[in-house]
Amino acid sequence: MAYVRKDAATLTKAERRRFVKALLEVKRRGEYDEFVRTHVEYFSADGEHGLRAAHMAPSFLPWHRRFLLDLEHALRRVDSSVTLPYWDWTRDRGTTSAPWTADLLGGNGRRSDHQVMTGPFAHREGNWTITTGVTDEEFLTRDLGRRGAPIGLPTKSDLEWALKDPVYDVAPWNSTVTRGFRNKLEGWGGGRGATSWRNHNRVHRWVGGTILTGASVNDPVFWLHHAFVDLQWHRWQLRHRTSRYLPATPPGRDDEQHARIVARHQTLPPWDVTPDELEDVSHLYRYA
Repeated sequence: MAYVRKDAATLTKAERRRFVKALLEVKRRGEYDEFVRTHVEYFSADGEHGLRAAHMAPSFLPWHRRFLLDLEHALRRVDSSVTLPYWDWTRDRGTTSAPWTADLLGGNGRRSDHQVMTGPFAHREGNWTITTGVTDEEFLTRDLGRRGAPIGLPTKSDLEWALKDPVYDVAPWNSTVTRGFRNKLEGWGGGRGATSWRNHNRVHRWVGGTILTGASVNDPVFWLHHAFVDLQWHRWQLRHRTSRYLPATPPGRDDEQHARIVARHQTLPPWDVTPDELEDVSHLYRYA
């Protein structure tokens, strides 16, 4: 039977406690840092050589879907009642509402160095030392809303702009495309400044701190954010039932994207699974 992923704002105190306890145990066991290393390894940009799997590519959504499932399985090995909650950033838009409560993810970072001082993931609690990152900081940092240069979270209309596009993705299958659901949701845009970040990317910018790097997984909100992004893929699939993951076949040898993206039936590294196999996961979980 499929289990249920709930809105973080609707979790009971007991559900919050079990989720946090399981996440801290996965960290204590050393498993969590492996997730951080995996995300760092597969965060490749347009300008780099080789395969792009996690970002700036069609596989952004199936890659993170499988990534979330792996973390969720780790949590459920600790406590089988736990599932990944999601953060609806179109509704819970404040710096003190869910998920930024002391009994869930803790709050904003302090002004001096953005270090998170509240909640179970604050460094001073002794359970969340960052050992795998792109800086030397051992503590979690956040700058919710980007106090120095304020930025707002995406709105429901921003999401609708992505959801109404009936095409999954288009050539050249990277961060420059202006059509297609995938990049409209992932959020790489043209121009400069705050307006160049849409949806998924804009949320990373709004949270700030640790989540801005390739080691963004070090902030537990990464999972709640991406669970909501995964929910949008599910909603898009329900709205456009005849639309599928694209490209269906790999770009040819004369294409600049040859061997740089994952087509529908190609294996998605680092797993032995294809985007096609990840399009329908209704037998595993559903969203409340």
